[in-house]
Amino acid sequence: MSLEYNTERTQLTLREYGRNVQNLVAHIKTVDDKEKRNKLAATLVELMKMINPEFSKDAQEYTQKVWDDLFIISKFDLDVESPFPIPEATILDRKPDRMTYQSNEIRYRHYGRNIEILINDAIAMEDPAEKEGAIIAIGKLMKSFYQTWNKDNIEDEQVLKNIKQLSKDQLTIDIEKVKTYGLFDSEKRYSDNNNNNRHQNRNRNNNNKGGKRNHSNNNKRRRNNN
Repeated sequence: MSLEYNTERTQLTLREYGRNVQNLVAHIKTVDDKEKRNKLAATLVELMKMINPEFSKDAQEYTQKVWDDLFIISKFDLDVESPFPIPEATILDRKPDRMTYQSNEIRYRHYGRNIEILINDAIAMEDPAEKEGAIIAIGKLMKSFYQTWNKDNIEDEQVLKNIKQLSKDQLTIDIEKVKTYGLFDSEKRYSDNNNNNRHQNRNRNNNNKGGKRNHSNNNKRRRNNN
């Protein structure tokens, strides 16, 4: 028995199927009876499909691919009947279509294109209250996106300036109102401010009640002394 080295073998056309499949294809090409060739080719296709059984779910598309691979392995020199159109040899030289990208430039990449879409949607709003709510939501998003890509914090004035630039001065909001209530900050800070205000109001009420009680007690002491 003589040894066969890889350097002496023919090059594999499709490595994923291995040399045995390639040898079987070469054998089918030598069969003279066309009907027998057809049966052998159909059987070989079923064997080739078993190499990647996870793709059998999409049976129609995957089966066509395996038949195409069969003709590729035979170097398009296999006279058998296929249930699909026989591929042309030029498909091996065909380059995939170049992917097309959107030509519109993003002005502020750290904000992303979605912010620009949201700003355009806000411009189209007619209700002033709804439009202001959209501006606040956009400002929060822009501030969070900026902090994701930058270590430094961004001031509310700069966020509002960017909103005006992206909207071409069609969106604006009172900057003092934004800074006072932290409208461009997270919900947590805004709720904390409200909680602090409620806590301060509660303390004032308690102090007022305590002052009234002390005043009434002092009046009672004066009456008793008299």
